[in-house]
Amino acid sequence: MTDPGLPVCLTVTHLDGLVLARSAFHHSLNYRSVVVHGTAHQVTDPEELRVALDALVDQVVPGRSAESRPANAKELAATAVIRLDLDEVSAKVRAGGPNDDAEDLSLPYWAGVVPVRGGYGTPVPSGDLDPSVALPAHLAAL
Repeated sequence: MTDPGLPVCLTVTHLDGLVLARSAFHHSLNYRSVVVHGTAHQVTDPEELRVALDALVDQVVPGRSAESRPANAKELAATAVIRLDLDEVSAKVRAGGPNDDAEDLSLPYWAGVVPVRGGYGTPVPSGDLDPSVALPAHLAAL
């Protein structure tokens, strides 16, 4: 029997900045957003599952899947991964500064964009890590 899948809608938004206008009414956000409609299927093939999980780990920390123990059979059995066949995709972006009303431009309030950035800090070794285990290059590069 063929897996018919499950119709789903997935939305992801990434916040880039706070847009602060002279008027609170015109405050906004700079962002990137995508909405996907498609059919989800559970990945059951062990090799496809391993490849997907390695890709997920490497998306977060490039090179990490090669520098850690792969999932064992028990861990794979406890993890669900879905594949999404795309039927429809829509993306939206808001960028730029505030859109103040012309009569507000002379008001003595700060206006502009406060960038929102994510980043990694300095890696902190586990307290029980053997001191002879060096920080891998892929982590030092973060």
